[in-house]
Amino acid sequence: MTAPFPFTAVVGQDDLRLALLLNAVSPAVGGVLVRGEKGTAKSTAVRALSALLPEVVVVPGCRFSCDPAAPDPGCPDGPHETAAGATRPARMVELPVGASEDRLVGALDIERALAEGVKAFEPGLLADAHRGILYVDEVNLLHDHLVDLLLDAAAMGASYVEREGVSVRHAARFLLVGTMNPEEGELRPQLLDRFGLTVEVAASREPEQRVEVVRRRLAYDDDPAGFTAGWAREEADVRARVVAARELLPRVRLGDGALLRIAATCAAFEVDGMRADIVMARTATALAAWAGRTDVLAEDVRQAALLALPHRRRRNPFDAPGLDEDKLDETLDRFPDDEPDDGDDERSSQNDRDGQNDRDNGDDGDDEDPDPDGPGGPDGPGGGGGLPPQDGGPEGGEPPAGEAPAPADPTGSDGEGEGARPAGAAEQSAVRAAEPFRTKVLSVPGLGEGAAGRRSRARTEHGRTTGARRPRGALTKLHLAATVQAAAPHQRSRGRSGPGLVVRRDDLRQATREGREGNLVLFVVDASGSMAARQRMSAVKGAVLSLLLDAYQRRDKVGLVTFRGSGAEVALPPTSSVDAAAARLEALPTGGRTPLGAGLLKAHDVLRVERLRDPARRPLVVVVTDGRATGGPEPVALAGRAARLFAAEGIASVVVDCETGPVRLGLAGRLAGELGGTAVTLDELRADSIAGLVREVQGDRRAA
Repeated sequence: MTAPFPFTAVVGQDDLRLALLLNAVSPAVGGVLVRGEKGTAKSTAVRALSALLPEVVVVPGCRFSCDPAAPDPGCPDGPHETAAGATRPARMVELPVGASEDRLVGALDIERALAEGVKAFEPGLLADAHRGILYVDEVNLLHDHLVDLLLDAAAMGASYVEREGVSVRHAARFLLVGTMNPEEGELRPQLLDRFGLTVEVAASREPEQRVEVVRRRLAYDDDPAGFTAGWAREEADVRARVVAARELLPRVRLGDGALLRIAATCAAFEVDGMRADIVMARTATALAAWAGRTDVLAEDVRQAALLALPHRRRRNPFDAPGLDEDKLDETLDRFPDDEPDDGDDERSSQNDRDGQNDRDNGDDGDDEDPDPDGPGGPDGPGGGGGLPPQDGGPEGGEPPAGEAPAPADPTGSDGEGEGARPAGAAEQSAVRAAEPFRTKVLSVPGLGEGAAGRRSRARTEHGRTTGARRPRGALTKLHLAATVQAAAPHQRSRGRSGPGLVVRRDDLRQATREGREGNLVLFVVDASGSMAARQRMSAVKGAVLSLLLDAYQRRDKVGLVTFRGSGAEVALPPTSSVDAAAARLEALPTGGRTPLGAGLLKAHDVLRVERLRDPARRPLVVVVTDGRATGGPEPVALAGRAARLFAAEGIASVVVDCETGPVRLGLAGRLAGELGGTAVTLDELRADSIAGLVREVQGDRRAA
């Protein structure tokens, strides 16, 4: 087996390494969520951490890794007699994205449970990870119900398996680490909150550091054993420091001053609930132990805030994570340091506390020193103190990768243009979106079988039971009544003589359940010159942004097609990242003619390709337009033929009618008819449109 890449050989990523080490010192911190672009050593650092954890002593033969000094009284393999323990390395267990619920929590032999009344339990990954690391790569792509089970076990320290009245419980205490690329979709806010710390990672822009990354990786690939041996001393030093910090942790004093700073910081950033306060307290304590101190200082509270709060302060999915460091420093400056007790050598050996915002820039160590007071400090190279990079802004430099910059020279709209983005075509600069609002629920008719979500009706693994069927493959959800009904007629022929029911595998029935699925919501947005009239585009962007927010909450994939001039383009291929869709929408300029047919044909092509990739996910096409078709040859006829393609294939569609003014042509309604869908106006799209109208009328009456 190839040795993992050494933890201490990871170049840069100081905040990531610090967050992982703090959880190694104090697993009660609650794990780490690592966010960042691909190729930034996220997985490498996590896999390397297992080699730094102290070995664990387990009960020999116990499948649940019970500690012989304090065995779990409810262990399914127990009770354990007093015996000498066996020592083994701490495990790192990886949870695949496509894992089933039974693979995660374990499975019961339903047939033996019914026929023999015994609990035949096969442990899952949660049992394997007990007293070790559970690593979930691409945690944002994990099914919601698996994430719920995972985080519940992490919070309670135990896993519960319930199958038709048969219950098994076992200990499951582990260091939870998840990695994700935000471009592929976000986690729900309530799930973000369950991770103790979060770290935003990005590739270094320093040529020297990038060269060192390549040099070390090539050396490791050429000779993994030799490279690992060359870092053995550094690995041993960090391992010893983790052990020493664990031993010191119970003696660390969290004074009233530190607690006041923690509470004031959480209140200042308006985080919900009390979990942030608790996580910050545990993190600050672990930081002090890692530094070899028994007092928590203001600098520990500051670093704890930078690691524990960025993912908790987001007010909606489109807010960038991060903290205002000036506001953080202003909050912390309001409270003095705690006075140390006299004669405490460990506390008196610390640096001057007056400069609570100063940080050691690592001048006395190399890039790989895991000391948080070295390069991993908030101002160290590649660090940033846990503050994620901010996008955009007047000083942001280049736009994000893959995005075209907004045009700098608007020339108005004369209705002319040749191509989706022709040179010299008349167009207007991108306008800001209006304030988003809560939208009506748009759904796909019928019953699907797509990925779990919250939009349209579907057959799912979770939901209300609607019937039973023979299992296809492994039985996961037993329909007890249907199973008994199938077995009952055969009891005499099977020689039943006692009270027990004789059950064969052919008798087992799988429960069919109905829940909700996520869909592919493909936005087809008219960006022509007519949409810029009367500041209409701001309202249109606000409506699409509102629908994107709804898609985020309902766990949909989204895509964006725009059309203007005489062509169309895929502004965003189908993705789970609504943040990316919102960014593309914000930068969308307008101008030129209205090639409606080209936009519909481009959308049809996107759906065709996506159907091959994900055939079970049903699409919902949202066309945002005033219904005019003026671009390209025979624009009206082409738009009609393209629309009828959607109707012939039964693709669900909604037309958001953007036409305004006292005189309306009704072209969007006609387009909806050809698509086989429905049309709604911008006002009708609001979920509170009727309630808002009532409030307005009542307000007028009171004024009168």
